[in-house]
Amino acid sequence: MTDAQPCIPLSVIRRLTKYLTHVQGLRSRGAEWVSSRELADNLGLTSSTVRQDLSHLDFCGTSRRGYKTCGLYAVLSHVFGADIAWNMVVVGAGNLGRALALHEEFQRRGFHICGIFDSDDRKIGRKIGRLTIQNVRRIPTTIRNNRIDVGVIAVPASAAQRVADLMVASGIRGILNMAQTHIVTPKRVPVVDVRIVATLQELAHAISRIKNKAD
Repeated sequence: MTDAQPCIPLSVIRRLTKYLTHVQGLRSRGAEWVSSRELADNLGLTSSTVRQDLSHLDFCGTSRRGYKTCGLYAVLSHVFGADIAWNMVVVGAGNLGRALALHEEFQRRGFHICGIFDSDDRKIGRKIGRLTIQNVRRIPTTIRNNRIDVGVIAVPASAAQRVADLMVASGIRGILNMAQTHIVTPKRVPVVDVRIVATLQELAHAISRIKNKAD
């Protein structure tokens, strides 16, 4: 991310990622312009929210036309580093780790998976797509030699902190934590937690609220 991003509230950052995905789709369909109303309608927001969010960017719209799609895409891509390549590794070759390693969308969005690791001798040496599962002892060498930016933790909760510590000591720049536990890192290494179960529980709660209102 750029140096200016810490000034953007986290709630806005989360919405900007949705704008980036939507605008990318518009570009692929050849759309030249997009209005705040169109963005709002497609993303379940208000036009006012869209305009306020985009005011955080160094980009302006045109009266009665909206935003130039290619320009908005370029600015959003720069904000999220989508205009550069990011090298990443996945630690944990279970079902989740394997699915991540095979996910083609990472490559299309500029995230290049350079390695997958596990501590289970039965898995080491097996192929997952173009990658070969390596022993976790190879993590430091891979991070340093390949200038890895992002480490994805997809291991059981009991092993997550040890993996995080190893990544940090090896020079990782950021961690995506998919383990169901909290990990601690120095301030220089940001962590984003992905809680699939917690998100499902949040969805279940929302469904229950709507059902109760209907009853």
